[in-house]
Amino acid sequence: MIPFNKPLLVNNEIRYITDSVASGKISGDGKYTKLCHKFFENEQGFKKALLTTSCTDALEMAAILIDIKPGDEVIAPSYTFVSTVNAFVLRGAKIIFADSCSDNPNIDPNHIEKLITSKTKAIVVVHYAGVACDMDKIMSIASKNSLFVVEDAAQAIDSYYKDKRLGSIGDFGAFSFHETKNIIAGEGGLLTINKDQYVRRAEIIREKGTNRTSFFRGEVDKYGWVDIGSSFLPSDIIAAYLFAQLENIELIQTRRKELWIRYYQKLSTLELSNKILLPVIPDYATNNAHMFYMVCRNLDERSRLIAFLKDNKVSAVFHYISLHKSPYFEGEYSGEPLLNCEKYSDRLVRLPLFYELKFEDVDYIVSLINQFYTEE
Repeated sequence: MIPFNKPLLVNNEIRYITDSVASGKISGDGKYTKLCHKFFENEQGFKKALLTTSCTDALEMAAILIDIKPGDEVIAPSYTFVSTVNAFVLRGAKIIFADSCSDNPNIDPNHIEKLITSKTKAIVVVHYAGVACDMDKIMSIASKNSLFVVEDAAQAIDSYYKDKRLGSIGDFGAFSFHETKNIIAGEGGLLTINKDQYVRRAEIIREKGTNRTSFFRGEVDKYGWVDIGSSFLPSDIIAAYLFAQLENIELIQTRRKELWIRYYQKLSTLELSNKILLPVIPDYATNNAHMFYMVCRNLDERSRLIAFLKDNKVSAVFHYISLHKSPYFEGEYSGEPLLNCEKYSDRLVRLPLFYELKFEDVDYIVSLINQFYTEE
C-alpha cells in the first residue's frame, strides 16, 4: 500500500531529542524551543514567534488576544478544519461562514464584505494547501471596517503572498507541525504575533495567565497570576524534533515541490480533456507543495475513484466536509448556499504526497487515475 502520508525522519531528530533529555529540562521553553523561536524570528522574519502544543492552541491564543466575547461575530470559511472556528466558538463567538473562491478552495473576499455587520470583530482566513488567500483585498476590507485578521496558516509553512510570508500579514498567524504537514513534530504549532502591543500578553496567556516568562528573563522579581491563560507550551522534546526538521527545510521543500510538479504535469492531459480540475495557484501566491489535490466531476465519481485507488493499494482521501453543514452547526446556519464550498467538499480528492514518495509511485498513481477515467 502506498500510504497517504508518512512522517519524515531526516537525520538529527533522535540526537536532538536525546540531547534535550540529557540537558535535564524537557518541559516548555527549553533549549530547542528557543532555537525554534530564533529560527522563525531571525531567519524567517516574524516579529514574535511562540511555539504551542498545536495549531489549535495557537488559534485559541489568538481568540483570547483579540478579546472575543459572547455575541461577537467572526467571519471564516466553511471549507476548513473545525479548529479554525472552534477556537472562537469557545470564547462565545458566532461564526459567519463565507464561501470559497470559484477556482480554489480559499475564502472569497467578495463574499466576506457582504457578511460584515456591526457585530463583526474578526476575519479568519485559511491558506488552503499553503496557497495564499487574496490578502490585499482582505486586509483592505479589515482596515475599512476595523476588524482583526487571523491567518490560519496551518498548511502554509514557507509560503508567500507576493513578497510576504504567510502568517506575517494579519494580526496573528497560526501554524501546524502535525505529522501530515511539510515540517513536522508529531503534534505542535506556532503562534506568530505581528504587532508589538500583543507580545507581552501573548507570553502571559501562553504561561497559564502568569508573567512567568518575564520572571525568567529577570524583568520582575516574582511572578503571579495576572490574566487568563492556559498551558500552551510544548515539551522541549517536541521542539527538538521540530528544530531538526527546520534545519532541513530547503531539502524537504525541494523534494515535495518536485513530486507536486510531477503530479501536475502527468495529470494535465486529464484536465485538458475536462475530466478533472487541477490546483490553481494565483499569480500573487507561491506553492509550498503542502498537498496535491484534484477535483472530480461529482461526489459519486470521487467515491468510486478513491475506492478504485484503494483496491490498487493507494491511499487517497477526500478532505473537509463543509462546516456549515456539520451536525454541530447545521441547525444554526441560515445563510445562502455556499456552492463553491460544497463543490470542494463533494469533489476534491487528495493524493499521497510525502518526502519519501518516489517518482515511480507518482507515475503508478497517475497511471491508475488514467485507467479509471479511460474506463469511465
